[in-house]
Amino acid sequence: MTQHLTVVDHPLVQHKLTIMRKKEVSTAGFRRLLREISLLLAYEVTRELELTSTRIETPLCEMDAPTLEGKKLALISILRAGNGLLDGILEMIPSARVGFVGMYRDPETLMPVEYYCKVPKELDARLTIVVDPMLATGNSSVAAIDMLKARGATNLRFLCLLAAPEGVERMRQAHPDVPIYTASLDERLDEHGYIVPGLGDAGDRMFGTK
Repeated sequence: MTQHLTVVDHPLVQHKLTIMRKKEVSTAGFRRLLREISLLLAYEVTRELELTSTRIETPLCEMDAPTLEGKKLALISILRAGNGLLDGILEMIPSARVGFVGMYRDPETLMPVEYYCKVPKELDARLTIVVDPMLATGNSSVAAIDMLKARGATNLRFLCLLAAPEGVERMRQAHPDVPIYTASLDERLDEHGYIVPGLGDAGDRMFGTK
């Protein structure tokens, strides 16, 4: 663990991730596990949210109680696989504002190609959490964060299920101010840009496509 990278080593996170890696897990099972693990990851990525206090009345007395400070945070899903993490986090933080960045990876160059971007207003005043299950080459993640910074975001965090060392380094060089939260730092990328040992293509496994 470094200041730039946090590996969430909670036993439940690690156990669920092991099950997700198994190639025989069904589409429904993979989707359910991803939702469950995203709830647990949400605890870690929001650990340092700023708090203020508000006066409330309990059944017994009045008190000054902690409450979240500032504007509602923004969750940005990198389509399409990011939606699997997004759904679980929204269960935890239903008031969050939601945006989407659409990119696909060119199979020849492995570089991202943008096709959609719709994000909340006032990103400069919000904590912005970008979600994508796989941080592989890091090219799509870097491009997405470039787009969000261009739209005013300054307080960003990146949440993924798996990360490769190559992707972490690419993000560190391009956006050293954006901390990464992941359930596992895997070994490497293969010649096709897939994380090894990984779990295959998260989008295909989540949606039952090839």
